[in-house]
Amino acid sequence: MKITAQQVNELRKITGAGMMDCKNALVECEGDLENAIDVLRKKGQKVAAKRADRDAGEGVVLAKVSDDKKFAASIMINCETDFVAINADFIAYVQSVLDVAVENRAADTDALKALLLNGRTVEETVLDQTGVIGEKIQLGHYEVVEADSVYAYIHPGNRIASTAGFNKTGDNLNDAGKDVVMQIAAMSPIALDKGDISQETIDREIEIGKDQARQEGKPEEMLEKIAMGKLNKFYKENTLVNQSFIKNTKQNVSQYLDSVEKGLTVTSFKRLALQR
Repeated sequence: MKITAQQVNELRKITGAGMMDCKNALVECEGDLENAIDVLRKKGQKVAAKRADRDAGEGVVLAKVSDDKKFAASIMINCETDFVAINADFIAYVQSVLDVAVENRAADTDALKALLLNGRTVEETVLDQTGVIGEKIQLGHYEVVEADSVYAYIHPGNRIASTAGFNKTGDNLNDAGKDVVMQIAAMSPIALDKGDISQETIDREIEIGKDQARQEGKPEEMLEKIAMGKLNKFYKENTLVNQSFIKNTKQNVSQYLDSVEKGLTVTSFKRLALQR
């Protein structure tokens, strides 16, 4: 049976598989489109099973803001090699998943996996990509931010993306919004403010501070005071609103935002990054 280019293109559009894979699947199924889709799906399942124990440490990280600027999402889809991560088709696939996530305001990973993308669930398309590419592909992380206004930033190279929500709206806030999401990407804060740091982390930092002071030969009665000083430094370095503003280190982020508009602050943020 002769398989036409139109049939191959239609199958490729649905599955994202390569031209030869699509043609071979159609030949095997004598031109039956639905059966050919199943053949390619099974191929993806087989590849996934074979590569389940592989490390998918590379990938693509993207972020996007909704049209009304009140919802932002960031996504990380992992693969095994940098060769795949920089492939234009793979980046386009990750973007398509993010687009459907933002369009439907998917609240979490489970909601995202259930969304339809070209007639198949996002979860199924991830498996399809495994078959198409021949590497372990997985949805690594998905994060959302909702607020009166939101901003997003993707660092060149698609390895780091950040999003942030603010308590006010207005075009006059655009520069500040962009500055803050870039700050998040560059400075990697672990929390918004001091009150958002877990007690476990605080206790650990105090003990580290005491131990460091003890090793430096400081008197035992001074250890607590020294450790608290180190804890305050930890807050300044690791909580977003207390970090030095990267464009003007004489201000912290909170002071910078207040100078833009009185009472302006960040309500939440997310940062996704591939580890080198």
